[in-house]
Amino acid sequence: MGHPNSARVARTLTGAAGLLALSGCLASTQQEVEMGDQYAAQVAQQLPIIQDPEVSRYIKVLGDSLASVSDDRNLKWTFMVIDQAEINAFAVPGGHIYVYRGLIERTANLSELAGVIGHEIAHVTQRHSVHQMRDQQLANIGVTVGCIFAPSVCNNQAGGAVINAGAGAAFAKFSRDDEAEADRLGVKFVTRAGLDPRGMPSMFRTLIAERKARPGAVDNFFASHPVEESRVKATEDEIAKIDPVILTSLTRDSRGYQAFKSRLASLPRARAVAAPRN
Repeated sequence: MGHPNSARVARTLTGAAGLLALSGCLASTQQEVEMGDQYAAQVAQQLPIIQDPEVSRYIKVLGDSLASVSDDRNLKWTFMVIDQAEINAFAVPGGHIYVYRGLIERTANLSELAGVIGHEIAHVTQRHSVHQMRDQQLANIGVTVGCIFAPSVCNNQAGGAVINAGAGAAFAKFSRDDEAEADRLGVKFVTRAGLDPRGMPSMFRTLIAERKARPGAVDNFFASHPVEESRVKATEDEIAKIDPVILTSLTRDSRGYQAFKSRLASLPRARAVAAPRN
């Protein structure tokens, strides 16, 4: 989940999380949405988002079809394609999902992209980043309190580095338990949407093969989404619980998806920029 970072948004998010950490509470849905919206605004400023109407419409329709069978908080979901060749995807609290052009280009069919999006949606529905933010702030409550009552500490170079690290952790590497839960629920969400969940382990295998062939191409993805054969097997075991009759009735691919990929391939690429760091 390689995504942009900035001192200003880091201070905003870390300070907000710190206030919540003082009471040991999770952010409310409203607070989560507000923090996510602030961060999404930074993403829009720092990363090239594809604005093509056809591409934007397709990713929104696909994302909404998955969110509609998974979300019980009526979040206002957004789904966007980042115009970079990197193989990556990430979710921001409050319902913002980003998929990189490079990842879409590596998919063979609709079910593989659906598996990625379903997984990212699960990180939001289970509030993994919000839990992570609270735990991070509880562990560093002294730093957070210092920033709240002495902002100059956060404004100097050393203090800013600490805050950047704290806020970055809120959207960075998830625990193995979080990843396993997102896989399990992702399978469920994709199936509920009438799509074939076997695209998820299939995409995992593609990424593992890509790591062996071109390690640098997937570094950011594996940094935040560790994928090993055991995880692939766990996902396949989850899929094995589905009635075979139901499984065979689910959609694996469509002409619409291949047209979407063709449209994406026809678009000029954004100028390459350095990969963002947490």
